[in-house]
Amino acid sequence: MESIRIKTSQRIPLPFLTDRVAAGFPSPATDHEEKDLDLNEHLIEHPSSTFFIRVEGDSMEGAAILDNDILIVDRSITPTHGSIVVAVVHGEITVKRLFRENKRIELHAENPQYAPIDVSYDAGFKIWGVVSGVVRKT
Repeated sequence: MESIRIKTSQRIPLPFLTDRVAAGFPSPATDHEEKDLDLNEHLIEHPSSTFFIRVEGDSMEGAAILDNDILIVDRSITPTHGSIVVAVVHGEITVKRLFRENKRIELHAENPQYAPIDVSYDAGFKIWGVVSGVVRKT
């Protein structure tokens, strides 16, 4: 995975229509109010503890995290059971869903082709942060 540095001082306000676009039946057009949208403000809650990292692979497809997506990862969020986390396991960086049951800790893929990873007794296991968003170019 490739990490990407955030430049929070750089502001690029882009036009943002406040109307919503129908994803079902089309709705009648209304007057379109426009304001600026800063994606840093919209997507990043804790800039000093947030980083981006690019996904490689298909293990998280069931969670709508696809190959080549960019994850927004927040180190200030406490990982809980069910969180999607970026972690280090056996010296490798991975993104998986965190499962905690009693003293057992596992990382689960969101693709049935991948088995859970038991990290309960892995001394090198470390969670880098919780995934708070996904950026994808269509």
